Amino acid sequence: MGLPGREEIAFPLAGIFKPQGNDEATVGLRPQAHRRRNSRRRIGVRLAGGPGPVPPPASQPPRGGTVVRERIPVTSLQTIPPAKGAVPVLGHLPRLMRDPLGVLRSLHAEGDILVLRAGTMPMVYVTSPELVNQVMVQRARSFRKGRLFDRARLLVGDGIANSEGAKHIRNRRLIQPMFYKERLAGYADLMSARAQALSDSWRPGMEVDATEAMSRLAIEILADTLFSHDISEQAVRSVQEDLPVIMRNVLRRALAPQFMDSWPIWSDFNRASARMRAVIDEVIVKTRASGPEDRSDMLSLLLAVKDDEGVGFTDDEIRDELTTFLFAGTETPASVLAWALHHLSEEPDIERAVLDEIKEVVGDRPVDFDDVMRLPTLTRVLDESLRLHGVVTLMRRSTEPVTLGGHEIPAETEVLISLYALHRHPELYPDPERFDPDRWLPERVAARPREHAVPFGAGNRRCIGDKFGWMEGVIALTTLLPRWKLAPNPQRKAPREATASMAMPTRVDLVVHPRDAA
Repeated sequence: MGLPGREEIAFPLAGIFKPQGNDEATVGLRPQAHRRRNSRRRIGVRLAGGPGPVPPPASQPPRGGTVVRERIPVTSLQTIPPAKGAVPVLGHLPRLMRDPLGVLRSLHAEGDILVLRAGTMPMVYVTSPELVNQVMVQRARSFRKGRLFDRARLLVGDGIANSEGAKHIRNRRLIQPMFYKERLAGYADLMSARAQALSDSWRPGMEVDATEAMSRLAIEILADTLFSHDISEQAVRSVQEDLPVIMRNVLRRALAPQFMDSWPIWSDFNRASARMRAVIDEVIVKTRASGPEDRSDMLSLLLAVKDDEGVGFTDDEIRDELTTFLFAGTETPASVLAWALHHLSEEPDIERAVLDEIKEVVGDRPVDFDDVMRLPTLTRVLDESLRLHGVVTLMRRSTEPVTLGGHEIPAETEVLISLYALHRHPELYPDPERFDPDRWLPERVAARPREHAVPFGAGNRRCIGDKFGWMEGVIALTTLLPRWKLAPNPQRKAPREATASMAMPTRVDLVVHPRDAA
């Protein structure tokens, strides 16, 4: 099997590791130092006929006027070995900008715990599954979300992915029932109908970009499950147009320095954010005004749910949760499905095993909820696709001094974890670059410590919608594969990994052939 190429888009990781000052006062003043220079640039843009400063997007409420300050640990980390390849002043930035995914994959060979430096800012990078488990599970109360989430919170709200402490616990308890088995069963028919519509739209010999097709499918499924039927199509159109623009830019926007917030480079992002926010607000108002009808869409459930004190979600909180669902529920299933289709197109024996299983379990009828747990071969294909191309980085910030790997980590230290690199660790997964769904056979999973595989996170921050996403993947492939054989397009390049929150393929170019003619 040919391994996919990789696109090392350096900006996201470069944004995490950008050079910074040594003290909080210096950092807090940095935007002021750029004000005069940026004013001249904006004047130059306007004189050239370009746009003026772009106002903050509607999706970026001031939230009490909070300014995110970059916190720099003051206690030395000199007992922790530094990663190789640092240069004066810039630290490890050049190495990370040249090949971010390659660097993350390679650092396990240098030790279980290392220091990466972005200029003068140190970050602790843990590579072993044991230390990852300590940060995410055993010592989770000693950490909170890191600087990336501070900025993202201003852009996409304070939903379950960004919230902390008591608010996170309360909201998770209120939302969790929406993903219980009885609710998932109701979503299965919606997923199947959308997958069938996609299958019906394909024609023999048609060229498709699986990344784009699976992203659109994920958005349509989300709109159907989030909103009631009478307003779903309106929401679908808006989300289809605006969510891809937001997703392409939100990580870069979150990682960019604050002084860049008004720059014209964010104009498309700002407009898309404002439009989608307006649509979500309108949908919330309409659904709330329609009365207490017995609806099963997630928005209606969010409006109806109450905590132990009889208090429900405010409209702002509901908007934040819907935005979180849209982000989390689009990128992961779209990426995993696109990569799965790519790998199956290059592995005919694995593809045949999947088809035989679908024929035996489902036959010629539409797939339903009861089928999802009866397709282990197909599920292993999805598991392996997520292992190879999963979440790139997670960040945590220590809230108190904590010991990791025998080293004292001071409070306010940024800790970096790469699930992508963990799941390609050669000591945990022999021949890690090879696509091998049999890694997920029950006996092999049982022999592997649980902390060696954490594709959806762990502990109280584990993805709340993991079963929803997995059901979506199984239903989509079970619908598409028996009817269509998707072959690599010889006129196109192999897909490459884009360095974003997921190692998502840039494009997966395939040619559609009828299965009975293949």
